[in-house]
Amino acid sequence: MEARWLVARSAGSTFAATFVVSALDGSETVVALSVAPVRDTAGAVQRYVGTAQDITAVATHDRLNEQLVGALDAARDAIVVYDANLRLVFANRGASEVLGIVDTRSDSNEPAATFFDAVRNQVPRDVLSGAAHNSWTGELGHRSPDGFMRTLLLTLHVVRGADSTVDHYSVIARDITEHKHMQTELQRQATHDELTGLPNRTLFLRRVAEALDRSRTLRRGVTVLFLDFDGLKHVNDTVGHRFGDQLIVSVGKRLVNATRPSDVVARLSGDEFAVLAEGVGDESLALEIAERLRASVTGQHVIHGVEVTSGASVGVAIATTALLDEQSPSDAALTLLVNADTAMYRAKQRGKGRCEMYSEAMRTQARDRLTLASQLERALAGNELEVVYQPIVSLHTGRVVAIEALLRWNHPQRGQLTPPEFLEVAQETGAIGPIGDWVIAQSARTFHDLVADGTLERSTTVHVNVSPRQLSDAGFVERTTNAVAAADIDLRQLVLEFTESTALANNSAITRSLNALSRLDVRLSIDDFGTGYSSLAHLRDFRAAQLKLDGTFIRNVGRESTDDPIVRSIVQLAHSLDMTVVAEWVQSAEQLQRLRLLGCDHAQGNHVCEPTTPAGVREFVRATSGDVAQRARHSGGTGAGPLPE
Repeated sequence: MEARWLVARSAGSTFAATFVVSALDGSETVVALSVAPVRDTAGAVQRYVGTAQDITAVATHDRLNEQLVGALDAARDAIVVYDANLRLVFANRGASEVLGIVDTRSDSNEPAATFFDAVRNQVPRDVLSGAAHNSWTGELGHRSPDGFMRTLLLTLHVVRGADSTVDHYSVIARDITEHKHMQTELQRQATHDELTGLPNRTLFLRRVAEALDRSRTLRRGVTVLFLDFDGLKHVNDTVGHRFGDQLIVSVGKRLVNATRPSDVVARLSGDEFAVLAEGVGDESLALEIAERLRASVTGQHVIHGVEVTSGASVGVAIATTALLDEQSPSDAALTLLVNADTAMYRAKQRGKGRCEMYSEAMRTQARDRLTLASQLERALAGNELEVVYQPIVSLHTGRVVAIEALLRWNHPQRGQLTPPEFLEVAQETGAIGPIGDWVIAQSARTFHDLVADGTLERSTTVHVNVSPRQLSDAGFVERTTNAVAAADIDLRQLVLEFTESTALANNSAITRSLNALSRLDVRLSIDDFGTGYSSLAHLRDFRAAQLKLDGTFIRNVGRESTDDPIVRSIVQLAHSLDMTVVAEWVQSAEQLQRLRLLGCDHAQGNHVCEPTTPAGVREFVRATSGDVAQRARHSGGTGAGPLPE
């Protein structure tokens, strides 16, 4: 500063400077010094006159302004200030990036004017007029100079003077476009199926609840249809999940094309879809829609050049006045979906490929099934299950060649139940797995004891029924062989019975289990032959050692000659394939005699011996001779079932 003063004095010019004066107490004073020369008439400098002014407050204010502007420029939000006449007063760097507004005081600053027009059009009038609070925060839509429509989170402050007139407007705007897009996508993912793009269960129930709420006022019917299509598991098992996913997409598109634009089609899970038909309250119309949906997905689907066949079962439930009176819309929506599911299940029970209307009787049955399922889970641990045995005898020698293990449930309230009364529930809940393992282990131990005490010959076998779900279990073969080994019997002494429909199910897991069991010398038997596809040509594809004729073939043998040729043909074909034949449900001596003449190998039924306990088997063997009819007359059986299962 001293050098500048010397230069100014030499030139005889004015001099101005700002400097800081420090006091002894450490405080500082900012001084503004201004010095001007005083000249004589000849123009020579006579002296200098100056003023010194304390500008500490002004300097502090200027420094704060610089700091604030720097901070505002560093902010990513757009910060803009307008005066009362809507002229731009200030715009930070963020305003340029977000809004295209450059800090210029020109009256023709079009981006600044356009932005405030958007604010004025979308902010509540009460805020700008002063009738409400002077601050407002909300979302604003604004097309930025790059042409994109952006969503801004806006905070507007209307600053007023003492006389309540507007002094200026300050606006803070944050670009939340990307956040909104992400939020929208997350919401879509939460309410839509990722594979098909259709509404999921959550959104579907919401739409049903909304429709039910409207129906309270408009008195319009609301119908929910529950569809389960067949074929997905087969496609996944045979050609892979990629094809299965495309089949699901194909089914979803067909359902959308088969419904009205106002209907809601949703994918609930796996192979389950649901449809909301608002305005439909007539049963005949609802069933007509159901049939149209079923037909739309039934038939051929071409998936990556591969033809896939599918079918479907549809359940229909219509909202009733009582349902709306008793439950809230959200609860009624769930009830309606459950009812449609129950009706769909009934359709599958009655043979698949059909439509069923929900009824109150179905609800009662469904409730009973749930109760039975929970009781069945406790039955095994509570020692309520029992295995009884029914002898299988040779029609030509009269000796016992095998015993079949038959499951009974000693229900605490309902008495003794046979498998048809609970087996389906066991299949659905998965309880068939542990129960089936227990039956095999129990039967193997009992068979070992009967052979060890001389009741049965070592050449005899023990038969146990197995279900498709058991055979589909990857660990079933290992558990079975371990149970046989633990009972100290030979694998060749075990015969596993499965139905014809099980063998024809085209389930690769079942096929693997059957092949593995056959390689281990476990004998296989086709049970209830004649109740499945009844295609004799398929017999040559089965790796079975035995065929069991269903009782429907046996009951008229010896009374109506029309059944004799059928039985004779099956026996001859089975023998040509090196299979023995067992006649089930034998009820009379006449049937035994006729079956012997028709070439049947073995017989089983209440006329021979009713299902009985191990003690009953011992008594039966001791009390009878080689003749089958004589054995039946002296049977010590104590089993209760009218026919073997």
